[in-house]
Amino acid sequence: MIKAIIFDMDDTLYPEHEYVFSGFKAVNDYLQENKTYDFYKIATKIFKTGYRGRIFNQVLDYLNISYSEDDILNLINVYRNHTPSISLFPDALQVLESLQNKLPLGLISDGYLEAQQMKVRALRLTKYIEKIVLTDEIGREAWKPSPIPYQIVSEYFNVKPNELIYIGDNASKDFVTANKLGWTTVQIIRESNEYRNVEISTGYKAQYQISSLLEVLDIINYKI
Repeated sequence: MIKAIIFDMDDTLYPEHEYVFSGFKAVNDYLQENKTYDFYKIATKIFKTGYRGRIFNQVLDYLNISYSEDDILNLINVYRNHTPSISLFPDALQVLESLQNKLPLGLISDGYLEAQQMKVRALRLTKYIEKIVLTDEIGREAWKPSPIPYQIVSEYFNVKPNELIYIGDNASKDFVTANKLGWTTVQIIRESNEYRNVEISTGYKAQYQISSLLEVLDIINYKI
């Protein structure tokens, strides 16, 4: 019987590329305070090709802008600390609204703390979710697949492992620990998800794969 539901955030509750593009816009605005550069257009174009390396360097090189490593770090700081323009997936909003008064909800999310805190505020997640664990607040050693955040959530809700369900998108880290702990695991696979095609080893696969979070309601009903 499921007694608590725990979500991942990025690409599970909202489209992560929205955050990336929002960050590029913030950097673009920052650069335009002094000169007019089309940073946003070039950065989004590079991102859409699938490149995930040193995008800031690539864009500044393309724009023929000289820079130092300190300049890059400054732009990264602008990116991570901007107020994001992001919104929940429609199915995520429906599920959160449907479940918030029926079952306790939690969240486990990796990523740099300031950025993740900004996302939580922008998405108004505290309206729906009772226990939010941003792993970077504990330390990098607590990032998934560390058991630390899973144990924190389990102890907070005071339920047995088989009474917990974890819903995420990234099979390379989201489910392996939850599987070992005896949780029910569910992978949301969307066409836009960054890690939808990640190669995984035995034990990393979620027990259920879904294409809409609304399907979680059926899994919960089945488990009750």
